[in-house]
Amino acid sequence: MTVWYIAICILVGYFVGGINPAYIIGRFKGFDIRKRGSGNAGASNAVIVMGKGIGIFSAVFDIAKAFFCVKLAELICPQLKVAKVICGSACVLGHIFPPLMRLKGGKGLACLGGMILALDWVLFLILLAVEIVLVLIVDYICIVPITASVAYPFLFVLRGGSIVGALVLGIVTVAMLGKHVENIRRIAKGEEAHFSFLWNRDKELERLQAEKE
Repeated sequence: MTVWYIAICILVGYFVGGINPAYIIGRFKGFDIRKRGSGNAGASNAVIVMGKGIGIFSAVFDIAKAFFCVKLAELICPQLKVAKVICGSACVLGHIFPPLMRLKGGKGLACLGGMILALDWVLFLILLAVEIVLVLIVDYICIVPITASVAYPFLFVLRGGSIVGALVLGIVTVAMLGKHVENIRRIAKGEEAHFSFLWNRDKELERLQAEKE
């Protein structure tokens, strides 16, 4: 019976993760967000393409869907703690590789945050504080998912999590790192948007355009 519960957790997590508000809102507005801005179907690009309000909504939605998946797994299979990690991880992977978007989704940061929040809110707050300081120093938001996804499996074990759970989280890490290869390349070329885009939009757009020319 446990195997069936795990299978349900994977399927629910994956398909819930595939619900992408940034993409859906973009389609209602008549365009594919993956063809604008940074090309990412996530909250950060939603800010760039559609403004702060939609970007914040997308981020909150993505956090909430991963949080929901973890809590649902807790209800479905309370005796197996790794089920929560599996369902949350499936949600992140569903966001990155959504079935209805030809596997070309977002990069998973908000979903990863939602999963961590549901699993360990104290660690979530610690990581949030560290990552805020880090992003203010480097001025690149992509550094957050890269460092958080690498660090979390190790922190998960240090906080009492199982090795099996950490291995499952490792799959998420690999997927997220793969999605950020292009960001690293853009940083090297000076074409990656700075985090300060949020309060210096016009100047940043001008800089990015100049780099492309």
